[in-house]
Amino acid sequence: MFIPADEIEQTVRMISEEHLDIRTVTMGINLLDCASDDISVKCRRIYDKITSKAGSLVSTVCDIEKEYGIPIVNKRISVTPLGMIANTDTEGCVRLARTLEKAACETGVNFIGGFSALVHKGYTESERALTESIPYALNATSRVCASVNAATTKAGINMDAVRDLGLLIKRSAELSKETGGSDCARLVVFANAPEDNPFMAGAFHGPGEPECVINVGVSGPGVVKRAIEKVRGEDFTTLAETIKKTAFKITRMGQLVAKEASDRLGVPFGIVDLSLAPTPAVGDSVARILEEMGLEHCGGPGTTAALALLNDAVKKGGIMASSHVGGLSGAFIPVSEDEGMIAAVRNGALCIEKLEAMTCVCSVGLDMIVVPGSTDAASISAVIADEMAIGTVNNKTTAVRIIPAPGKEPGDTVEFGGLLGSGPVMPVRSYDCSAFIDRGGRIPAPVHSLRN
Repeated sequence: MFIPADEIEQTVRMISEEHLDIRTVTMGINLLDCASDDISVKCRRIYDKITSKAGSLVSTVCDIEKEYGIPIVNKRISVTPLGMIANTDTEGCVRLARTLEKAACETGVNFIGGFSALVHKGYTESERALTESIPYALNATSRVCASVNAATTKAGINMDAVRDLGLLIKRSAELSKETGGSDCARLVVFANAPEDNPFMAGAFHGPGEPECVINVGVSGPGVVKRAIEKVRGEDFTTLAETIKKTAFKITRMGQLVAKEASDRLGVPFGIVDLSLAPTPAVGDSVARILEEMGLEHCGGPGTTAALALLNDAVKKGGIMASSHVGGLSGAFIPVSEDEGMIAAVRNGALCIEKLEAMTCVCSVGLDMIVVPGSTDAASISAVIADEMAIGTVNNKTTAVRIIPAPGKEPGDTVEFGGLLGSGPVMPVRSYDCSAFIDRGGRIPAPVHSLRN
């Protein structure tokens, strides 16, 4: 892959001065052939397959990192949604989670995703057992990530699952109350979940994916912010073009790493996910990009329009730089992982309702939202239902990663550490919605889903 010298020089500057990095190299592994009615046999097969396929993942990626001088922050694994092969009870599902944990520790990855269920049209018995086991599985592990796809544009919204997940999230928070409900940070509820997403907590190796694949997630909020600082006062066309050109350069770096990892591991290259994924570090914030566009505070009037421009320009720039762009590609707006978002919450500019509006145009949804521990399960389910509705009606991926922090109230802060940052507790409107959530059943798919 030929890269011009001036592009290399620009990339070096972006790495050293503007927080550019490869956020994750994620190996997807198919586990369908590990199925067995014997839980011991199944666990052994899963462990053996993961460790054999990903045994050299971390060392290979570290070699690439040193050779090219490109920071690669995370090395991860995603597997076939275990709900498809669990075929066991709650206790057995926890045992499967422990197997994933053991494999993650052996391979040296920081997270493994795929403790997942695809229940948008209804539960299988296997998926029901796995979903019910999620709080206990997360509490028994530290590297396992869980997800549930509860809605699609084609199927509508499984409100039985949405109701159940409110209760399960509350249970997960209680089991991890000593750390502010941190287990919930490893659980995400999706509408229209992508099968090739390399980012946690929602990564899984979809049923349409090959036997094994390498997906790369790139991030560079600081690079984008620095670029648009140079066009202050220019019109929106110039602003969009600047973001597109910057996204192109960022994605080219991801393409290089993806191809190198693919070749060295002998595994097909899947996609590059160009998602502006912020961190708590100053200068690595999506909120600060929006403010650089001319907003006084993220969350004020104009925020949704600014985010829409950013998300669209990032995708347009990235798609020209790689043969395969996928995953979630766009801009993430996780509150606790973005110092600008945290500041916006604390100064009163950003609330959950405004975040919900922003999810109509961002690449995911309500992400890393900390709410009072006293928030009832029905309210959590209703927040999820609102986000699922946005996803299904707009035919886009949306998600909810919400943390009801036990004993915490609005104004408090929960410290998670690392990439998860610190979460300011956001108020939730306390109107009773239990009669709505308790209806159960399925909200039908929107009329525009009938496209065949």
